[in-house]
Amino acid sequence: MKEILVTNDDGFDSKGLNKLVKMLRKEFKAKVTVVAPASEKSACAHSISLKNPLKLIKLSKRFYKLDDGTPSDCIYLALFALYKKKLPDLVISGINHGANISEDITYSGTCAGAMEAVLQGIPAVALSQYYTKKEDSKNLDFSKSLKILKKIIASLLKDDFPLDKKQFLNINFPSANTKFKGLKVARAGKRVYNYKAYEKKNPHGMKYYWLGTSELEHIHEKDSDVSLLLQGYATITPIMLDLTAYDKLEKVRKWIENAR
Repeated sequence: MKEILVTNDDGFDSKGLNKLVKMLRKEFKAKVTVVAPASEKSACAHSISLKNPLKLIKLSKRFYKLDDGTPSDCIYLALFALYKKKLPDLVISGINHGANISEDITYSGTCAGAMEAVLQGIPAVALSQYYTKKEDSKNLDFSKSLKILKKIIASLLKDDFPLDKKQFLNINFPSANTKFKGLKVARAGKRVYNYKAYEKKNPHGMKYYWLGTSELEHIHEKDSDVSLLLQGYATITPIMLDLTAYDKLEKVRKWIENAR
């Protein structure tokens, strides 16, 4: 029987995670184990906890929350504490509430869960559900996304993983309010970033700030994940952890030589 380990960055009680787990346990003959953060850890990236102890709390059969843990902590500790004889066949991170596309992948705790898995040699996929301002982020409709996902998971469990070591699949589903146009393989696009924050004052007149904006401002490229996602396509992008800019190695060598 196949073993699937599931995590996320929205927390153990998120709708996306629980809808995913329910579908996996219903549709596939596999042991599904959940280890998810006890609280939301969005945008925590690939961080692990080195300065504080972690407590694994069992909530039900093969369902755990990790007190103050990140998605990377969840995978790391699950492999150590729960898989003594055989590692899982597949790690799934998600379904995240919100998209994880383009350079946002570097912020994403969802993608980090998949990153930690492939570092340990386990095939992994990150899942994210895009939604618009008109949708309720806590009560998203995952029905279309789960339907698409069934075929993908069936293929992943049946066939060899289509990527090399230290690579994972990043899948984003379009808004449930748009007409679904299909699934496309896409490259990671380019977001337009800023350092906008929201400045507020508490009742005592002290300033505080909320960081970030939710708009998907981007450079339009017809074959990118963000452009296709906004058109109503589900996108699947192979991601590699090797961040080396290989085409710039020689340029940097010459620059260093000239700088001596």
